[in-house]
Amino acid sequence: SYSICAGPNDDELRVAIKKVPGGLFSTFANEQLQAGDTLEVMTPMGNFHTQLLPTQAKNYVAFAAGSGITPILSILKAVLETEPQSTFTLFYGNRTVEAVIFKEAIEALKNRFMGRLSVHYLLSREYPGSDLFYGRITAEKCAAFCKILFNCEATDEFFLCGPQEMVEAVQDTLTDLGADPNKIHVELFQAATGKQAAQAQERVEALPDIVSTVRVILDGNNFEFSLPAHGDTILDAAMKAGADLPFSCKGGVCSTCRAKLLEGDVMMEVNYALEADELEQGYILTCQSHPQSERVVVDFDS
Repeated sequence: SYSICAGPNDDELRVAIKKVPGGLFSTFANEQLQAGDTLEVMTPMGNFHTQLLPTQAKNYVAFAAGSGITPILSILKAVLETEPQSTFTLFYGNRTVEAVIFKEAIEALKNRFMGRLSVHYLLSREYPGSDLFYGRITAEKCAAFCKILFNCEATDEFFLCGPQEMVEAVQDTLTDLGADPNKIHVELFQAATGKQAAQAQERVEALPDIVSTVRVILDGNNFEFSLPAHGDTILDAAMKAGADLPFSCKGGVCSTCRAKLLEGDVMMEVNYALEADELEQGYILTCQSHPQSERVVVDFDS
């Protein structure tokens, strides 16, 4: 899945696809995709946004690293164009100046919305002339920025996008400094690895030794199969049984596989996509869910 980088008033949809070594689609898109080709895509989804109103006067702060600027750029444009009384502060980390994605577009927005948009670039492999902005975005950097460049408690909305380590460090720091956790919006560009993956596996091994009957509802159709709690996720098991379900990252990041739990109980290995209100409403990520009850019903149509 890829994030939209165009603003709502750009009259077009744009995505940025960075070539990843060994990446199937990113390699295809950068080396073979040509103007005039047609791609079938799903409708945009996810929770990395907030309600914008022309009458609002809010302070927004965003932290992005590398390709994490993609959705942030879209949000930044939307805020500045829709809410003329709001301000936006961006902290953007890259290795070098040459590696900065969308630098010209960001600088153009700074000139267009002078006084309302502040941009601070951090470089990890090139000295930018200040120790404060030299290195990666870390918890320590975030705390320093909050002390010097913005008021954490006076900020209305935060947007964080980048590698998991950076996002979690900034999220924890902002919360510790007084930010409302419900106002911190996060999006990751990679699935859990290392320690997080090991912890997820431990949770799977701790599940009860049962075989569940799982019913999946999609487009009004019902699909039923048996699934051991210690076996595949609901998404993987359903697809092996012949179901054609929506998915993308399979890492608990994008929410493409979101469905509503109508009956039973499940355990999610990780969740980086669903917010608290969605969890309260019963939504799950099927790519991360294992049954914990003898019967489970999930609805992709809800």
